[in-house]
Amino acid sequence: MPATPRAAPKATITLHGAVALVSLEAPPVNALGQAVRQLLANAFEEIRAHPGIRAVVLTGTDRAFSAGADITEFGGTTEGITLPELVDRIEDFPLPVTAAIAGVALGGGLELALAAHTRIAHPEATLGLPEITLGIIPGAGGTGRLPRVVGADRAVDMILSGRRIDAGTAAEAGLVDAVLDGGDFPSAAVAWATSRLPAAAGEPATPMRTRDRTERLAAGDTTAGTVERLAATALRKAKDPFAARAAVEAIAAGLEQGFEAGAATERRLFLERVASPESAAQRHLFAAERASRKPRALDTAQGPAAGRHVGQAGVIGAGTMGGGIALALATVGVPVTVVDTGQEALDRGLAQVRRNLDVSVSHGSRTPAQADEQFARITGTIDYADLADADLVIEAAFEDLEVKQGIFAALDANTRPDAVLATNTSYLDVDAIAATVADPSRVLGMHFFSPANVMELVEVVRGARTAPDVLATAVALARRLGKCPVVVGVCHGFVGNRMLEVRGRQAEALLLEGALPGQVDDVLTAFGFRMGPFAMADMAGLDIGWRNRQAQGTSAPVSDALCEAGRYGQKTGAGFFAYGGRERTNDPATTRIIELASAEQGIERRDIGDEEILERLLYPMVNEGARILAEGIAERPGDIDLIWIKGYNWPAYRGGPMWYADQVGRDRIAARLEHHARATGDQTLRPVAWLTGDGTGADAVGGSGAGTP
Repeated sequence: MPATPRAAPKATITLHGAVALVSLEAPPVNALGQAVRQLLANAFEEIRAHPGIRAVVLTGTDRAFSAGADITEFGGTTEGITLPELVDRIEDFPLPVTAAIAGVALGGGLELALAAHTRIAHPEATLGLPEITLGIIPGAGGTGRLPRVVGADRAVDMILSGRRIDAGTAAEAGLVDAVLDGGDFPSAAVAWATSRLPAAAGEPATPMRTRDRTERLAAGDTTAGTVERLAATALRKAKDPFAARAAVEAIAAGLEQGFEAGAATERRLFLERVASPESAAQRHLFAAERASRKPRALDTAQGPAAGRHVGQAGVIGAGTMGGGIALALATVGVPVTVVDTGQEALDRGLAQVRRNLDVSVSHGSRTPAQADEQFARITGTIDYADLADADLVIEAAFEDLEVKQGIFAALDANTRPDAVLATNTSYLDVDAIAATVADPSRVLGMHFFSPANVMELVEVVRGARTAPDVLATAVALARRLGKCPVVVGVCHGFVGNRMLEVRGRQAEALLLEGALPGQVDDVLTAFGFRMGPFAMADMAGLDIGWRNRQAQGTSAPVSDALCEAGRYGQKTGAGFFAYGGRERTNDPATTRIIELASAEQGIERRDIGDEEILERLLYPMVNEGARILAEGIAERPGDIDLIWIKGYNWPAYRGGPMWYADQVGRDRIAARLEHHARATGDQTLRPVAWLTGDGTGADAVGGSGAGTP
């Protein structure tokens, strides 16, 4: 069906006594594109010419005051009034201006509100400066004005985290002057502005500009080095160190050198960031996430499938994953019944959920009352019959096909015929699990990542017979949980773990050929990963992969030898690295084990450079991603990128593996893969057609041994 044309934006002026109400409507989210900026500028000029008006209230729709700038304009030519110019005009307006915020005020939308002389909010409003998540910084005075209304410490936190805050928090911080209770919000805003008019009509109104405010600045906030100190932790943890550093520089300039100097610095750095490859990568991810919300797998002849309501849920397994899923459900108000095989295991799992809630209370992310309320939504049982009323059940048991098939047979006998049944398997065949159920159409995969109550990604795995409304139910539930659901198909490891397995094989090969764990990990952390493959394996426990390989009849000579020596990683104090607590050190004993494994395999060790290590780790992942696309396991390259960003710590400012391939050049990657295939004799490295572009690469479906749909 053709898209419904959007209504033209409008800025309507209505007079309420001496107060002019300017209502902005630019569907869907009042983005501040060129046409909208000009409408607002015209409205304020019209008000300026009206002698009877003594104050202005600027508002948006119930959904959005404004969600910010129109990012489709980034990098293009600017016509008409810019957002910084509009913001300055409003701040310098001779009458008091109140921003009345309902819905969201984000990015440029909050910068527009900061230009007003006062701000009021609907109780459900959300405010923030999330520009850093797009690899940029505020560009219309946000780095200068926000510290002047909330103080430097909170401003640094909001800008560097991109975190959104609710109306109550904004009021406590000084970002809004009042929270008006429900009802007719625009009318309440006008009444609030009217109550603040000067007593005499002839009395001049001299509103205080935000840039001139100092009451929230603490002693020392304008001292050189203060912002750098306040930002130290955020800079170390920044997902985009380039944007974070630019934000700190802009905030510091505005406080240490004055607002005007800070605004000039901010604008220069904003434009630099907009033009940067890091921002382009993150804007790609923004678009990819929006596209993922409309998976093609949900399309039917009648239109997009609608999901079912989930009012009651079940979780099988009270372990780390099951407990995390149960907590995620309870947090958003879904009552959940947790089933385990024995009372002791059940009690142990629920006790851990309670401890996790208590930790969140100690960190201030929940109140004690919220923690109690959420825990009360979780019920434990050892009887599958207690799932009779569940709308959806998620199995999170041990990663064994026979175990899971037995669980699904029990679920088939104890749940309603219309209940959705999901498996949290990381690798296993969802269709083989569904075969144990009388109606396989109600079965699919929901692959959460640990800890499930924290990690954003859910791979929603559509089985061969999964019904569209069942798939839609899982996607909607994942979004309700605050997750990023990505629909994928059935194969061993789906998308993320299938590509991870390819990287793991290359990492093992590099060790046998001459590299050492510290060198390999350092190459990936220099690329932007927070952790390399060997430190990650040590943290997870090497024995897990060892048991899986034994069950599958495969081997990894170095990893197996470490396990045979009792070196399972952090939990035993030694794995690929030695540990004192969680601090890793390179271990000569590991080197000896690796050298012995190389000799047993008949491999002559050599010096391996960092460039080869990076290519051998990343390029085969891209190649496997191309196979995944060819097989239809993933719908779009952007879906693969999202999975690796949200679930596997690929650095966001590098855009994901498929985006990265386009930046490096597919032809270069294809040539280097051919080179490494010849040099190592590993034919799985031969490039597929997506990389070669001419169909001369290896068969796009075969060659990896990684599985088929």
